[in-house]
Amino acid sequence: MPGAESLRVALLSYRSKPTCGGQGVYLRHLSRELVALGHSVEVFSGQPYPELDEGVVLTKIPSLDLYRDEDPFRTPRPHEYRDWIDLLEVGTMWTAGFPEPLTFSLRAYRELKKRVGDFDVVQDNQTLGYGVLGIQKLFPVVGTIHHPISVDRRIEIKAATLRKKLPMRRWYGFVRMQAKVAPRLSPILTVSESSLADIHRDFNVPQKNMRLIPLGVDTRYFHPRPQMPKRPGSIVAVASADSPMKGVATLLRAVAKLATERDVNLTVVSKPTPGGPTEKLVGELALRDRVRFVHGISDTELGELIATSEISVVPSLYEGFSLPAVEHMACGTPLVASRTGALPEVVGDAAIQVAPGDPEELAAVLRRLHDSPEERAAVGKKGYDRVMERYTWNVVAQRTVEAYHEAIQARRTK
Repeated sequence: MPGAESLRVALLSYRSKPTCGGQGVYLRHLSRELVALGHSVEVFSGQPYPELDEGVVLTKIPSLDLYRDEDPFRTPRPHEYRDWIDLLEVGTMWTAGFPEPLTFSLRAYRELKKRVGDFDVVQDNQTLGYGVLGIQKLFPVVGTIHHPISVDRRIEIKAATLRKKLPMRRWYGFVRMQAKVAPRLSPILTVSESSLADIHRDFNVPQKNMRLIPLGVDTRYFHPRPQMPKRPGSIVAVASADSPMKGVATLLRAVAKLATERDVNLTVVSKPTPGGPTEKLVGELALRDRVRFVHGISDTELGELIATSEISVVPSLYEGFSLPAVEHMACGTPLVASRTGALPEVVGDAAIQVAPGDPEELAAVLRRLHDSPEERAAVGKKGYDRVMERYTWNVVAQRTVEAYHEAIQARRTK
């Protein structure tokens, strides 16, 4: 029976930021549940390193950490250079590219070549670097693509000024590599029908090579807290503040409209760039007294923040899945979500959907919910019920193990 045999799993992730969604959240919860099923898991990650639960081993594959929060785009000191991969990493950054998927994959290949007998299967968490093809010669490899970064590239280039379009194209140069690597991996796990279609279109991966496994939510932290009072007029969003794709500018404009007639306040779980576009827009809209940004909070604090908010919003222009949407619903907080990407598929009829990028419609829905405790309660309950029926990490892990066995069996029959 698939899953009964204990597997030795190597999980690869080129960066694993532990908070606010994304690769680090996926890595943490999947690895924990795999261990709970009786498998051994070792995570290989570059900076920022993940937060992992007991029983999961972390092997650090350090980059030069060129994008650290306190010193982004830094120039390393001469003693920091170790080999030709470091020179490639710096050279790519100096020529406006993003090197980490490629350089991490090369370092991971070098490390795993030393450990050929240590693992039964390797799972690549959206690195899709050329080094992964080398790893594939040593181990069965399962790929994970939450959504193709080609979508991010299109949205960011469209939003960029004319002067920034060419540097933006160069920054996203690694996407061409990912489009070459992805079709050579099988199976590839993805999280929604929307992402599956986008991967097939942009990366030319045959649909028969993909397996749809929606993500889960950690209900230890994300659950209703009826004993804690709601904060009057509170709106919450978990979104990268300066990424055009996440739609924070649309949300700020909607809140500015609503704030002229209602007493509302917005909390965005993110860290905007000081003096960057989001901070400037907050000032232009005269929202400094109405908006706060928080970051670096624990899962417990995040769960409490969401559960005590009256309304939650996912204002993205695109999502391949959206863990924040599921976390909002798990907390019983009524959700307003953009009608784009995988969001309609994820939230179903358990959230209020609005057109992406339309602050007028978003403001109207926020006004309606603000004025109706009854509708907020009804939408919040539908969201909670949907999560309990569909999205748990234990099921994600079980189905991922099935994909591991598929990759192992395919290698044996070659």
